[in-house]
Amino acid sequence: MDATYLFAKNFRSVAYEDLPPEVVEVTKKEVLDTLGVAIAGLSQPGPKELLEMVLAWGGKEESSIIGCKRKVPAPNAAQVNATMVHARDYDDVHERAVMHPGVVTIPTALAAGELKGGLTGKEFITAIALGVDMICRLGLATRPGVSPIKTGWHFTTLYGYPTAAMTAGRILELNEEKLVNAFGIAYHQCSGNGQCVKDGALTKRMGPGFSVRGGLTAALMAEKGLTGARNCLEGEVGLFNVYHYGGYDRRTLIHDLGKHFEGINVSIKPYPCCRGVHPSIDAALAVVNGNKIKPEDVKQITIATGAPNHDLLCTPFEQKMRPRNPVDAQFSIPWGVAAVIARRRVTTNDYTEAAIKDKDLLGLTAMMKAEVNPDFNNFENGMEPARVTITTKDGGTFSAQVGNPLGSPERPMSFDDCARKFEDCVSLSENRLSVENVERVVDLVAGLEAIRDIREIISLLA
Repeated sequence: MDATYLFAKNFRSVAYEDLPPEVVEVTKKEVLDTLGVAIAGLSQPGPKELLEMVLAWGGKEESSIIGCKRKVPAPNAAQVNATMVHARDYDDVHERAVMHPGVVTIPTALAAGELKGGLTGKEFITAIALGVDMICRLGLATRPGVSPIKTGWHFTTLYGYPTAAMTAGRILELNEEKLVNAFGIAYHQCSGNGQCVKDGALTKRMGPGFSVRGGLTAALMAEKGLTGARNCLEGEVGLFNVYHYGGYDRRTLIHDLGKHFEGINVSIKPYPCCRGVHPSIDAALAVVNGNKIKPEDVKQITIATGAPNHDLLCTPFEQKMRPRNPVDAQFSIPWGVAAVIARRRVTTNDYTEAAIKDKDLLGLTAMMKAEVNPDFNNFENGMEPARVTITTKDGGTFSAQVGNPLGSPERPMSFDDCARKFEDCVSLSENRLSVENVERVVDLVAGLEAIRDIREIISLLA
């Protein structure tokens, strides 16, 4: 039996009571984190223009856009919200799957839940937990032993289509047959490549929006009785055979389905850039803080990473040292390390059009060299470690190595940490929420399982 059917059965059969407590808690952290980074992303290039387009299109008032008073058709609302979430590259991540699960599942669940009406907090949590588990399993099962970065696909977008379809289908109470059809309709749309990262294009932050729009639409089409391909994952021309030349591991894909939930392995980001940059940021923080190194003391900086992160985040080295735009900076280890040395912290202010012209940071990136350490090619077991070595003008050499950066399951952010991040993200918004609404949203998410209708939270955000 194709795994598509097993996922459909799982989406129909798992109840809130089947979720382990730790899955419920991490899901609530993901929800609060995703809402915060969406608010912070509203005014960024990409979502800002998309919002203007969607509002100009108009249409039936079904679902809300975060930070906006008007409602629009549910797929359009989901698309804008997901684009906002991904705009600052500040959203959660599953490191081994190379996947951003929250940006797909949570905007989909918000739009579908508002469209349906009466969605309880428990059902909201369950739909998200199931969606997060599926999208992460898809990534983990793909091309075992090969860095996902090398495949050329942006997995969040590629796998976001069927994940959004199944998440929405759960909320819309589709039966198993219609869930399989929703998966098939979504599979017919699957796309999303990594060239946007190489070219510093805004489509990097817009990809998940395409997938949630397509996935939610697929669920609505299946609800109407439209059919899609059946054997979407393992069929002769199913996803794994067409997109990955048959390279996948079935056991990883379906083992303990409905019992084990990959949400427990999701990381919350403390820094607004690609997760692969974070080990280098933490290593640089350890070096400069531990040795009281000032920018004017630095003579040379050496960054050592595994080959996959070197390829994605250190090459071409010239544009990683001198970013052409904020997207380049978000995917640059040299830039993140320079921010640490110059500021002793990394914030959203380091990833703006003004920041990439900062002479202090550019002066530091000019002192850098990047090298590959084969021992750091750790893509099968999680994050690639990174080492940062700083040589000072007085001849001193100081080094630190980090494998599990802050925010990982081994060093998790607490709910209070996520609340502080939420408040910080709200402060970045042009349409700032009131202090009362901020506190109310945090409280409601903390007790999400008790909410009778998730529109109570949505009304505070819109």
